[in-house]
Amino acid sequence: MLCDECRKRPANVHITKMVNGVKSEFHLCEECARDKGELSLISESKFSFPSLLTGLLQTGSDIGVSVSRPGRTVDRCKNCGLAFSTFANMGFLGCSECYEQFGPRLEPLIRRIHGNCQHTGKVPKRMGGAAGVMREIENLRNDLAKLVSDEKYEDAAVVRDKIKALEERLSNEE
Repeated sequence: MLCDECRKRPANVHITKMVNGVKSEFHLCEECARDKGELSLISESKFSFPSLLTGLLQTGSDIGVSVSRPGRTVDRCKNCGLAFSTFANMGFLGCSECYEQFGPRLEPLIRRIHGNCQHTGKVPKRMGGAAGVMREIENLRNDLAKLVSDEKYEDAAVVRDKIKALEERLSNEE
């Protein structure tokens, strides 16, 4: 695709603008984009994923996520030695154990970015309906625990029976 402006060089800058609900697209080469002042906006932003995470973790601002310490939390990963403050500055975790070590402090951040802390995407076909049934059982167990803590034993018995029926169905399918 050639540049919309000069029609000589290949377009490698693609700009989409919305003005008063009207969408307009421009495909420019780097030179024409710089001449029009479009490239300076992109290069000045210096967007990076670590800077996004760092911005979300900034405490003391209304924009950031609170990373308070619920219960007993860890300041340093036992596996790789990464300090949570280093993660907050860099935006990168050191190893897979960091997710376990910093779990209570990462959950609000993950929930804010993704909207949820539980995978709700596609399930491989070879899993069949088993994954959905297992997810439903897990949700029912959470409901059961809440009902028992609220002392709603009749409702809890109904949920318990549903769990047993689903577990039976799951074992019959295997």
